[in-house]
Amino acid sequence: MDLKGKKIVVVGLARSGLAMARFLTSQGARVTVTDQATAAGLGPFAEQARRLGAGLELGGHRLETFLAADLVVISPGVPHDLPPLEKARRRGIPVIGEIELASRFIQIPLVAITGTNGKTTTTEMVGRILAASGRRVFVGGNIGNPLIEIVGGQKDLDVIVAEVSSFQLDTTISFRPQVAVLLNISADHLDRYPDMAAYVASKARIFANQQADDTAIFNADDPRIADLVSRLTARPMPFYTADDPDRVPADAAAIVLDDRIVLYPHSGRKLVVELSQNALMGVHNRQNMAAAALAALAAGAAPEAVRTALGRFEPLEHRLETVATVRGVHFVNDSKATNVDAVARALECFSCPVVLIMGGRNKGYDFRSLQDHLRRRVKKLIVIGEAADEILAALGHLPPEGSARAKDMQEAVRKAFETAVAGETVLLSPACASFDMFGNYAERGKEFRRQVEALS
Repeated sequence: MDLKGKKIVVVGLARSGLAMARFLTSQGARVTVTDQATAAGLGPFAEQARRLGAGLELGGHRLETFLAADLVVISPGVPHDLPPLEKARRRGIPVIGEIELASRFIQIPLVAITGTNGKTTTTEMVGRILAASGRRVFVGGNIGNPLIEIVGGQKDLDVIVAEVSSFQLDTTISFRPQVAVLLNISADHLDRYPDMAAYVASKARIFANQQADDTAIFNADDPRIADLVSRLTARPMPFYTADDPDRVPADAAAIVLDDRIVLYPHSGRKLVVELSQNALMGVHNRQNMAAAALAALAAGAAPEAVRTALGRFEPLEHRLETVATVRGVHFVNDSKATNVDAVARALECFSCPVVLIMGGRNKGYDFRSLQDHLRRRVKKLIVIGEAADEILAALGHLPPEGSARAKDMQEAVRKAFETAVAGETVLLSPACASFDMFGNYAERGKEFRRQVEALS
């Protein structure tokens, strides 16, 4: 792909936008970066882009700039339906995303991981298994490190492992991972997609350009995924969850059991990974481990490195992360649970009564899908944020000790602590986005941790 002299518009100036501008200018492209934010709001990014020689159009988008471009590249998080983007597409101007741009210059094997839940955990697992195998690995994508940053440094790497979101997949054309992983599909981002079918189609794009010598790893128990895989071109590697290892389909590449994972990679050698020492909670995390193991093995990992890396893996921040135990009450931070399926998975991890803190900005969910989970697991429900009324209407009557509203995280933690007794768990698992009260889910989780620490 020759970029020299091409007029390229980069939409969105943050870390990814700046990284794209840096790469594109190094290739001789004539770059204009545009953002709705002003220079003051963008902080150092604007000045750094200016130093690269890129043109800056801040505080809004100029349609004329888009229509004069040879190529438009959008940063993750930029809405795909902005009017200037739609008009550029109608004019026949290519509109792609950062991972599509990067993939056109990547010359080494690429492992890509998507799914509604578990992407970051699985991506980190794959990276650590490969590193434990002595492979030089870059871990990036939606996990925070733009792929375009390492295009020029590939000679120092053996493999790239990338978390890929549905929004990123929406802007792909030729993106082709040699190993692609689809963990699960459940309702999410329904405020951004017209319907569930559109969201499912977005996730399926991870397999779209694979060839016969590539590998497709997927959760065969997920009904939405099962409907997709008949169209695969790549070698299928399905994983299943079972109670009995002798009663699973013959095509299983991995079996997830209560205490171990049994792997049947294409190499033909069975590999058993015992989970008795692993710190992660829940069947969903065992599924993540199976997917990570298969992906790493397909990318050249050593079998012993699978056992070693998974045995040492600790929960990531804000993902069923144990914060503290105060007077016998366990506090767990699951702020990354921004959809109802993630909350359901979290509740399934606990046999003790749970005081659940939920709420934030609804992304288009029907909270009634959690009713059975609350009946079985939740002692009391505490709600915060914009969606409080919706959550209370759907779920507030179910817990035996009822529900309560809190004006902020401090009050939510205090009310939860007043309800819980020793041996019980207070769980922050919001089922909502954080943007009504916090900058992101991490900020929300850190505030939860601060308030828990204040109790002791």
